[in-house]
Amino acid sequence: MEIDGKTRVCGLIGNPVEHTLSPVIHNTLAERMGHSLVYVPFPVEAGRVDQAVAGADALGILGLNVTVPYKSDVMASLKEIDALARDIGAVNTLVRTNGGYKGYNTDMEGLYRAMLSEGLTISGSEIILLGAGGAARAVAYLCAVKGAERVYMLNRTLDKAQRVAAEVNAKTGRRVIEPLAVEDHAAIPAGRYLAIQGTSVGLAPNVDEAVITDDAFYDKVHTGFDLIYSPWETKFMRLTKAHGGKAYNGLKMLLYQGVIAYELWNGVLISDEDALAAYEALRKHIGQA
Repeated sequence: MEIDGKTRVCGLIGNPVEHTLSPVIHNTLAERMGHSLVYVPFPVEAGRVDQAVAGADALGILGLNVTVPYKSDVMASLKEIDALARDIGAVNTLVRTNGGYKGYNTDMEGLYRAMLSEGLTISGSEIILLGAGGAARAVAYLCAVKGAERVYMLNRTLDKAQRVAAEVNAKTGRRVIEPLAVEDHAAIPAGRYLAIQGTSVGLAPNVDEAVITDDAFYDKVHTGFDLIYSPWETKFMRLTKAHGGKAYNGLKMLLYQGVIAYELWNGVLISDEDALAAYEALRKHIGQA
C-alpha cells in the first residue's frame, strides 16, 4: 500500500500497547479491502487520556481502539457514547464524528460473533462464568441480553459477584445472573454447561494455574471458552478437554472486536473470507499457523 496525503490513520491507546496484535488485524483488512489506511499503537501516560483523545481529534485520526487501563476513563472525553457501551460501563472503540468521538464497546459483540463462528449458542443456554471483574461483568451483561437461561457467576470474592449480578439483573430486567463463591461451585446443579473463563488466571507466566482444578467441576462442562489467547491453550482449556469437552481460546474474540471496529470506522461489512484471512494472519504472527 502506498502511504500518501489521503491515507487515513487509526490506532490504539492504552498503557502498555507494545504487545498489541491489533495492527495485524486492521492492516490486513485494509490491504484486502484496498483501503489507504494504517493502524498504529499509541502509548498514553496515566492522566493524559483526555489530551490524547483531543489530540487525535485535532489530527483527524479516523478511529481509535482503547485498551487497559482506560476503557472506563476515556468515557469522560467523548462527545457521545453508544447505549451498549454505557450499560457495560466500558468503551473500546472510538469513531470520529463532527465535534468529537463516539464511543462503542465491540468486545462483547466480538465475543458473540466468535462464539457463533464456533457454533456456540447463548440463547437458552445454562452458563458458568468465572470471574466478576471488568471483562466478566461485560460477559454477564452479554449473556443476559442474548437470552441465556441462567448464568452462575463464580468469583473468589462473593460480595463482588453479588454486586455485579444485582447490577446486570437490574439493567437487563432479567434475574438471570446467580452469584456464587468459587469454593461453592459444587452447588451448581448437575448438568452440562458452557463455561466462560473471564479472569486473568492462566496468563503467562502463570500458565499452569486455573481458577478451579476440581475434576467434578469439569465433568459439568460441555464447552469451555477462555477469553485468554496467550498461551494458546490454558490450563482451563486443557482440563475441559481432559473431561471430554470442547475448548476455545480468545483469539477469535480479539479478531471480531477488531473486525467490528473496522466496520464502524469505514462504513463497510467485512466478509467471512476477509475475517478468516485476518485470523490466519494473527495465528501466523503468534506462531500458531
